[in-house]
Amino acid sequence: MELHGKRVLVTGASRGIGEHLARRFSAAGATVALVARSADRIEKLAADLGGTAHPADLADPAQVATLINHVEDVAGPIDVLVNNAGIDVTKSIVDHRADELLRIVQVNLTAPMELCRQVLPRMLHRGRGHIVNISSLASCGVYPGLASYSATKAGLSHFTAGLRADLKGLPIGTTLVEMAGVPTDMLANVDTYEPTRRSFQRGYRLHLVTDTPLDTIVNATVEAVEKDRRHVRYPRRAVLFPLMAEAPRRITEVLLTGIKSQP
Repeated sequence: MELHGKRVLVTGASRGIGEHLARRFSAAGATVALVARSADRIEKLAADLGGTAHPADLADPAQVATLINHVEDVAGPIDVLVNNAGIDVTKSIVDHRADELLRIVQVNLTAPMELCRQVLPRMLHRGRGHIVNISSLASCGVYPGLASYSATKAGLSHFTAGLRADLKGLPIGTTLVEMAGVPTDMLANVDTYEPTRRSFQRGYRLHLVTDTPLDTIVNATVEAVEKDRRHVRYPRRAVLFPLMAEAPRRITEVLLTGIKSQP
């Protein structure tokens, strides 16, 4: 997709990967619509980038239910939806509160699915669009302390495969981003629970995973939208894990060759 003149909605845009994605999409010529709870942060960023700010808490289903309609009413049609917002709860599932489980599932999985449901009919009507779902290598490899987080990311990765099946032959692209550690505030949370910290240390020590520079993942994601690539996976040395998880989905795609999607 040619990004110049397109509108890109980025959730979780107040900091970290979301903020840098917004800056990179803007640099590619797109107009950005920014969503996050932190109104001050995204309003300043939107002013800097010539975009629009739409404060919302994705943990609140009522706010999610009207978000796409609100953004398009205020800013105009959405050409690219980037489901980047995410939270983690780093501790044993035994110690989770019920409200923590509900919140992480709502923000990491239910909200992205619902935003896709809302925006896709509009994209199909306009005959163009692209969905980016930011998942994690935790979707296919689970460390202690990350059971709930990993489950939501596995759900998001599988949901994206379902999107591709529903959209086969239609003018909407999808990109699934799966990565290990990226130096952000969220990654720092892994040190708060000793078994998780030790698991990361072992992965680093065995050179199975490495942290991916923020610019690397951001540039690769924007390029994937421009070139209509299905996947972004980092670090390269760990790519076997998502490929193994993807294998049954790819086999299913082959088995369903010839079955067309219905718009």
